[in-house]
Amino acid sequence: MRRPILLSLAASLPCLFAGAIMAQVGGPGRDAPRLRGPEPFTREVPAPPMQRQITDDIRRRRNYPDQPPLIPHSIEGYALDLNANKCLSCHSRKFTEQSQAPMISVTHYQDRDGNFLGGVAPRRYACLACHVPQTTAQPLVDNLFTDMDALAEPERRSR
Repeated sequence: MRRPILLSLAASLPCLFAGAIMAQVGGPGRDAPRLRGPEPFTREVPAPPMQRQITDDIRRRRNYPDQPPLIPHSIEGYALDLNANKCLSCHSRKFTEQSQAPMISVTHYQDRDGNFLGGVAPRRYACLACHVPQTTAQPLVDNLFTDMDALAEPERRSR
């Protein structure tokens, strides 16, 4: 008799925790931000215009270690498929002296086991999986991100 009661209590605990978490996240005045605009998601509306890319060729500072660099130039019309990768025509080891573009990281020439390859590793071939062009778009939600240098500054002062 006790076993079925204990099993039902154990099964209901995740539901209770999920309900408590949902009550904290949602609720009046604390709805999740709308990322689709003012129209309900069931109504079909035209897509907003694409934002203009920032093409000033100025490298942006990274906010955290190992952050993939942003692309500071236009990539419109670049071929990036199984047969061609336009990014490598400037950023591969072979062409950086001629193009004066920064060379891709040596980590892009390593396989998943850390072995160095003669060319770009297949898992690093799709540049746009990590690197994105910068645009003039405004954030959809407020960003509370704090740069790691700003986090470390009070610690440096206290020394």
